[in-house]
Amino acid sequence: MKSPITFAIAGFGDRGSIYASMQNLWPDRMKVAAVADIRPGRVAMAKQLYGLPDEMCFSSAEEMLEKDRLADVMVVSTMDRQHVGHAIPALEKGYHVLMEKPISPELSECRRILEVAARAKGRIVIGHVLRYTAFYNSLKSILDSGKIGEVVSVCANENVAYWHQAHSFVRGNWRSEKETSPMILQKCCHDMDIYPWLLGKTCDSVSSVGQNTLFRPERAPEGAADFCLDCKAKESCPFDAEKIYITGKKTGLLAGYQWPAAVACEGEATEEKAYAALRAGRYGRCVYRSMNDVVDHQQILMHFTDGATMVFTMCAFTEDCYRYFKAMGTKGEIEADTKTNRIHVRVFGEPEEVVDSTKFAGDLKGHGGGDSGIVADLLDILEGKAENTGRTATLESALESHFLCMAAEESRKNGGARVEMDAFRAR
Repeated sequence: MKSPITFAIAGFGDRGSIYASMQNLWPDRMKVAAVADIRPGRVAMAKQLYGLPDEMCFSSAEEMLEKDRLADVMVVSTMDRQHVGHAIPALEKGYHVLMEKPISPELSECRRILEVAARAKGRIVIGHVLRYTAFYNSLKSILDSGKIGEVVSVCANENVAYWHQAHSFVRGNWRSEKETSPMILQKCCHDMDIYPWLLGKTCDSVSSVGQNTLFRPERAPEGAADFCLDCKAKESCPFDAEKIYITGKKTGLLAGYQWPAAVACEGEATEEKAYAALRAGRYGRCVYRSMNDVVDHQQILMHFTDGATMVFTMCAFTEDCYRYFKAMGTKGEIEADTKTNRIHVRVFGEPEEVVDSTKFAGDLKGHGGGDSGIVADLLDILEGKAENTGRTATLESALESHFLCMAAEESRKNGGARVEMDAFRAR
């Protein structure tokens, strides 16, 4: 396929706009040709950024899909439960598809798109961007080398961060399982994809426990109001919307951060727009009265076919947003985290080796370089430079992570009962 490869963006939200922005890195290789979003302001933004004509701007993915194929690739970055409904007609029209995760929270829909993709001419790649980071590729190289022998046990954490939980999973788009996905699928299908890939192992059973402990009406402090700006308890509340979106040193607009305030403002954020959004919009609501139903912590115990075990923890109550990994093998151990991007290798009886993965990274922005990595990988495939790089997040490989998350959620809802994966996959 000749460059530039053209992209139609279905859903110009946080993820869709990030994938589109890769045109700035490779203007000779890709070009944004069309956009669709239900929010007129987002469509106007894309039109201005990429010089799109009126006839290539649409008020919904459905409207865009009514047209003949408009580009080589369609980025499907609409809401979770819309992904399959938008990806299938895109494949049938001849698009290649880059689909944001998760594929779907419904097992039947995952199987349906697998059937359609098998007969479609276009390729489909799922947004498991962690596979493309220097951190995880460095980690995989060390594990594959056999330095620490056979891995027998793993513990890993998804540290969500209290402010990210409040923004995305209490106030934001992913606060309701019925509207989107269970949190373990929406937030952690990345993890259920990356760890079996790193280890080269297949999981044969899972069990899981967890719940929404804090973000409930009965846990609201005395004096709490429906909106943070009116709240008598705001000074002592870490989840105060004004702190998170405007004044906070780590996340606030006044400290120089556009995200997450830009999400609340539905576009470029200013102090005036941010305060207006918090006064009346959902991002200004009390976290205890936001009617969310997803968990704020969950653990999964995984058993692999070779006898290895893994405990994975997802928790909202951390200061920072990062992942932690520890593998214990027959000859040594590895400890690593994405906060420092350092990998500590301890072979038994030998001096510790520290690998700084940032030395191998060209870009640490956007999931540690994963956002640009997945687009580069797709461009390589479509330009004929590679068929499959070994880290390509194919539909088939991504489905395994979804099976694991869905099985874990079934276990959680049944008191931690063990779920056998062979039987679950066969449903």
